[in-house]
Amino acid sequence: MRISTTWLRDYLKLDIPVDELAEKIERTAVEVDGVIRPSEGLKKVVVGHVLTCEPHPDSNHLHVCQVDVGEDDPLQIVCGAPNVAAGEKVIVALPNSWIGGHTKIKKSKMRGVPSNGMLCALDELGFDEKLVPKEVADGIFILPADATPGEPVFSYLGMDDEIIDMSVTPNRGDMLSMNGTAHELAAIYDQQPTMPTVDLHEDTAHPAADALQVRVDADEHDVPMYKMRLIQNVTIKPSPLWLQIRIWNAGMRPINNVVDATNYILMQYGQPLHAFDFDQLSNGHINVRLAKAGEHLTTLDGEDRELLPTDLLICSDDQPICLAGTMGGLDTEVTDQTTTIALEGAVFDAVKIRKTAHNHDLHSEASMRYERGIDHGMTATALDAAAAMIAELGDGTVASGMVIGRDEDVQPETVKIDLARINHVLGTELSLETVADIFKRLDFPTTVDGETFTVTIPSRRWDIHIPADLIEEVARLYGYDNLPATLPTGQPTIGKLNETQQVIRDSRKLMESAGLTQAISYSLTTEAKARAFALHASDVTKLDFPMSSERTTLRLSLVSGLLDDLAYNNARKEHNVALYEEGRVFYSQPEEVRPKEIEHIAGAITGSMVQKSWGVAEQPVDFFQIKGIVAGYLKSLALQDAVSYVATTDHPEMHPGRTADIYVGDQLVGFVGEVHPTTAKAYKIRETYVFELDLTALIALPKARQQYQPISKFPSITRDVAMLIDDDVTNAAVVALINKKGGAHLRQVQLFDVYHGSHVPAGKKSLAYTLTYQDQNATLVDDDVTTAFEKVLNALTDELGAEIR
Repeated sequence: MRISTTWLRDYLKLDIPVDELAEKIERTAVEVDGVIRPSEGLKKVVVGHVLTCEPHPDSNHLHVCQVDVGEDDPLQIVCGAPNVAAGEKVIVALPNSWIGGHTKIKKSKMRGVPSNGMLCALDELGFDEKLVPKEVADGIFILPADATPGEPVFSYLGMDDEIIDMSVTPNRGDMLSMNGTAHELAAIYDQQPTMPTVDLHEDTAHPAADALQVRVDADEHDVPMYKMRLIQNVTIKPSPLWLQIRIWNAGMRPINNVVDATNYILMQYGQPLHAFDFDQLSNGHINVRLAKAGEHLTTLDGEDRELLPTDLLICSDDQPICLAGTMGGLDTEVTDQTTTIALEGAVFDAVKIRKTAHNHDLHSEASMRYERGIDHGMTATALDAAAAMIAELGDGTVASGMVIGRDEDVQPETVKIDLARINHVLGTELSLETVADIFKRLDFPTTVDGETFTVTIPSRRWDIHIPADLIEEVARLYGYDNLPATLPTGQPTIGKLNETQQVIRDSRKLMESAGLTQAISYSLTTEAKARAFALHASDVTKLDFPMSSERTTLRLSLVSGLLDDLAYNNARKEHNVALYEEGRVFYSQPEEVRPKEIEHIAGAITGSMVQKSWGVAEQPVDFFQIKGIVAGYLKSLALQDAVSYVATTDHPEMHPGRTADIYVGDQLVGFVGEVHPTTAKAYKIRETYVFELDLTALIALPKARQQYQPISKFPSITRDVAMLIDDDVTNAAVVALINKKGGAHLRQVQLFDVYHGSHVPAGKKSLAYTLTYQDQNATLVDDDVTTAFEKVLNALTDELGAEIR
């Protein structure tokens, strides 16, 4: 909302610097984005009077003008604007002047003819092209006939104004109007604002109800109020310059006297209005209803829109002519041929208007105000004010009476609150008189009984309903800076991370120490990607109003986001990438209201983790490398139950021969393996290995006690064993048996050779292990080690059918 300080001074006596005023608004009411000074940076731009205008001798579109700029001699200026003419008052940028875009104007020659300056259009002074009136969009701007040549042009264009650009929060929709802002500032500076009055003259010979009939078929909640007025014998023409200035300083484009009047009242009262060409209505009939599926309407922007059943429509004999509260229809647009105006003032449901604006991407000044709420008690007044203004500007007459489709009995809210409660919440010791004075400044009628205030809330402050709202008003007006600041009382404690937070932080350190880089991806993705790589079966959670088709569904896995990151890097010639992410996934079941948020940790590696150099070759990542990262991470958690890896084909996005589920005891906690080549091709990535772990489950699992054990000072003894064994016997089974039979002094079992090929029978493989024995308290002797080693060999032969070599 742009607030003109010139306009604001029609209401209040504000003899303070505008920057100070903006800071006060930001401290007390709403955020201020900045102060706009339209003339800032412009220099030597004055009023000029075109004395003569002759065709350029060497051009069919240029003109050579002699322009009076208040100096002894006129300036010769060459201009290409189609609307330049002798006798006009124009905007002149003198030689060595500065105009919009920090452009300097110098003396020059145009096709051989000297030109001492420039005749300017509004956009050349820095006006947004969307704000320039259409009638001068292709030419220079013509100033009023009483403009004095040589004077700075800024006052004639409203460019000497200072505009406060406010970012109004949804709860303060009352400040989306000059009236609401004036009330707020009057309370801040303890003034009585001069509010606008309505001087409406009706033509009693022509009752509006004789020509206009209005019916509201929509629910009362959707349309609590709908009223219309009729203005006849209107002449459509450009608005006077004062009105155009107020319109474009408010950030809107002047159109014509009728549309500008409705926009002026919109800015003044915060009440959206819409003007229909009465002659384009069917028999003067208006009805308001919800749209039907499949209906279409061409709006003022020329777009044909398919309507939704949630859209509120204004119709004429049931034919759509306007999207209620959002944008009018093209068929009933006010044009130069319009002579009779049917003017609408209404209140529409905020949710309905918000849905319509979102669904059709039509976020207008009107919809913005309906979404945040408007003053129900001011609708009729704003309608009368607009009708009177249109009649005055268009030389028309207002038909007598207001045609009412539905009316609402608007009553002020009454809220009670006592002084003790206010002081308790704010931590103050405000007196009864101080609080009563604040309510008086807010213009809230108040009665006091003992220390209890009964406050009547006018309809313009529809955001106030409960005592807490009044406490906020007292705090704002008293001044947040004046509220006492105290430290909390109680026994101080040392801040520390809880177990979950500590594990998450340690997890990040471990992953980064393993060579992975942290990535953060979107929690929202497509439905297909959300379902991919899910560790557990779950429904997906979809958004009702997603920002885009790529962000519709909450993820069930972190891997798909990491693969998107790998694809992004691969597309930019980064082929060696190792990433991890710690974040939440969202599991949902039909009977649950909200999805469960589960902490996961995942990693994805493609290419090599070893950087190539003159003496080191790249080593493409494989299953065992990423499994080693996972195993090291799980070991750091000191889980009480054993960790096992079970080959699986249950993950369709993973390679069926190179993927394993990860179990702790009997509980599934994750998976690790290679991404299926088909999936990798879909993501446009190379061979990639991933893992994902349920971090919430891992944190909840029982942990083993971690106890320090000193390094033995006694030497170790090793024994090697090589064996032929069936192909279907796994390394895990062999190691488990060796550990079980190896005795109390067996410290480590290390596989150092695996062989298939010649000299090995079919269906067999050769495995070779090193067994390390060590005693913490004494030196081992060979006889003890040999005895334990023999038990291992016998167990391998008897239980696994191994042939010792």
